[in-house]
Amino acid sequence: MSQRKTAFITGITGQDGSYLAELLLKKDYQVYGLTRRTSTPNHDRIKNIINKITLIPGDLLDQHSLTHAIKETQPDEVYNLGAQSFVPASWSQPVLTGEFTALGVTRILEAIRIAKPDAKFYQASSSEMFGKVRHTPQNEDTPFYPRSPYGVAKVYGHWITVNYRESYNLFAVSGILFNHESPRRGLEFVTRKISHGVARIKLGKQKKLKLGNLQAKRDWGYAPDYVKAIWMMLQQDKPKDFVVGTGKTWSVQDFAQIAFKTVGLNWKDYVEIDKKLLRPVEVDHLRADPAKAKKALGWQPQTSFEDMVKIMVKADLKKEKKK
Repeated sequence: MSQRKTAFITGITGQDGSYLAELLLKKDYQVYGLTRRTSTPNHDRIKNIINKITLIPGDLLDQHSLTHAIKETQPDEVYNLGAQSFVPASWSQPVLTGEFTALGVTRILEAIRIAKPDAKFYQASSSEMFGKVRHTPQNEDTPFYPRSPYGVAKVYGHWITVNYRESYNLFAVSGILFNHESPRRGLEFVTRKISHGVARIKLGKQKKLKLGNLQAKRDWGYAPDYVKAIWMMLQQDKPKDFVVGTGKTWSVQDFAQIAFKTVGLNWKDYVEIDKKLLRPVEVDHLRADPAKAKKALGWQPQTSFEDMVKIMVKADLKKEKKK
């Protein structure tokens, strides 16, 4: 019998990390996750699998802890999903965002180079790197023009991954994932803010939902579909970067409309525009061209936009009813 594969995930307590951990457990991996020491551990998203995984203390800001973690676990695959990932926060904390989201990638690549150079490495790149887009849709060859400190930090993370692949012959790839959502999305993100707000309004716990730019368009997919693509990238013979998305765009207004319709309400009666929620510069039109991922990985999104919105609203309704 072949030996069990071992995976190491940074950001395991986040949306993607928790779904990826579940997927890998189903594939009989031994799963390790990096976790920061905090006074109150945030294990909500991994509570169902906490007994099946091993958490290793460490921090993307601390080189020694990363090298030690890779040395201890000797993983076959390393998934770097940890970052300061909320775009608006990157304006108020630009330096911290750079430390986590940019230099954190270098630190983990260094740890792999020193302690387990044959490990396969996945870097979570982002569609925010395209920012002020040069052409639509965006593919692997579209030039980057980031419009936020987060996007800029992700561009650094992307290119340092390419650099280590070419300089040290590491199996290191980046997945340029477009927006992907789920009931595990943080409440600060607009999609979850809407699904959560709709649930509370339906149950009479909230009167209005305040939103920023209703016309901002995104290519939105369902996170569990996207973690399959992440895993597939590390199963290839040669390291290649891939754009992952649906190829369709929807506006924030579309999202709100479907969310309210799911509970039988009209969005126009509840949504208010709050100018404080507008970004200093907006990213207008992000739409993926996932042709390469479809062809080379055989990946397809399984969950429609409408179904994803309904899943999120129903999950928040269920949660809010228990409170």
